[in-house]
Amino acid sequence: MMPRGLRRLVHLVLFCPMSKGLQSRLPALKVKYLLLAWLGILVASWVLYMQYASYSELCRGHVCHMVICDHYRRGIISGSSCKALCEERSLTLQRCMSTSSTHQVYSGLWKDRPVVIKCGLEEPLKGDGAPDSVLRQEITLFDKPTRGTSMDEFREMLHSFLKSNLGEQPSLTTLVGRLITLADVNKDRKVSLAEAKSVWALLQINEFLLMVALQEKEHTPKLLGFCGDLYVTERVGHSSLYRLEVPSYLQALVPEALSSSLNQWLAPAWPRRARITIGLLEFIEEVFHGAYGSFLMCDASPRHVGYNFRYDCKMADLRSVASEMAVRRFLRGRRCETNADCTFGRDCTATCDRLVKQCNTEVVQPNLAKVCVMLQDYLVSGAPQDLRIDLEKQLRTCVTLSGLASQMEVHHSLVLNNLKTLLWKTISNTQYS
Repeated sequence: MMPRGLRRLVHLVLFCPMSKGLQSRLPALKVKYLLLAWLGILVASWVLYMQYASYSELCRGHVCHMVICDHYRRGIISGSSCKALCEERSLTLQRCMSTSSTHQVYSGLWKDRPVVIKCGLEEPLKGDGAPDSVLRQEITLFDKPTRGTSMDEFREMLHSFLKSNLGEQPSLTTLVGRLITLADVNKDRKVSLAEAKSVWALLQINEFLLMVALQEKEHTPKLLGFCGDLYVTERVGHSSLYRLEVPSYLQALVPEALSSSLNQWLAPAWPRRARITIGLLEFIEEVFHGAYGSFLMCDASPRHVGYNFRYDCKMADLRSVASEMAVRRFLRGRRCETNADCTFGRDCTATCDRLVKQCNTEVVQPNLAKVCVMLQDYLVSGAPQDLRIDLEKQLRTCVTLSGLASQMEVHHSLVLNNLKTLLWKTISNTQYS
């Protein structure tokens, strides 16, 4: 039973503000304050409800853990993180960071080391959202290679897959060897069927493929382990360029100018932003005609670019980075009416040939131009006065870069190096370098 005093207090809060007796005794100003307080309570309740609804829909780490460990115990999958996740419990999921119900992202700890844990889940079938239905759907991820596949056949499978997704590159054999080494969890120079199934499932995730291909580059998070198609990476201290991110259900209530001003106020000092930017430009160089071909950023968003405590750029999310070969394959022969029909991801857009109603295969805007659009807000604000004019000029030139010209590569490199040199000159020989 609710105590009598508490019941009276609840009755006073709920009913007195709306009673005529109170309104006649209190000044009109106090009634307005009470109404505003009521409105505040309603808005806060709505925000809490939306937060809970969003969390319950997006955060399904318990299902991911159950599915992976069930497959591991049945011998279907293997991996360097399986024992820690399913037996020792030294790898634990903590804070949910997911933005999609089909791609689970959690911060966690692995033997007291901060990590990020990522795991894919199929969308639950309508009318059957039980965990066992997820198990039935996930089992199809690990159907290759089949029992009886020889080591040579598995190597050929890997080579063909990489050639299809990255193109004919002279270094594909090296990448195949790297994947074989990664798959050999127990270091017995053999790859079991469970190990092979796990690596094959992971290769279907473009972020994993990019991490393996760029594992020696400093701007890509290090891959620490895996179990089935769950993989563990180092945690990036700041997982976004901006510290304040307004949830989608609040964007209609919070003016964009306000959130932009708050982000600029909360951003690191300008020299540190310049250091982060230099690292981001170096990443653009790494994925532009690297050892394993070219990669395109198909969602150039500040949410995907992070940095560590030393203000070194680290790409926090590589899911939207796709190989140029994969984008071209998607566009080739695709029917279209407008350029919008020729879009891979969020913003890898090609032109539509309206005569034949088919997409061209060259993406209009290169990576550097997309990044420079993002940097116009991030970098110009707070820049030193003697640098601002030159910086704005170079960013304007950068934004107008096109990916259609056959001579684009030389111009691309020139603009990138000029911008990087300008920033480095400004912060070199200082504590920020």
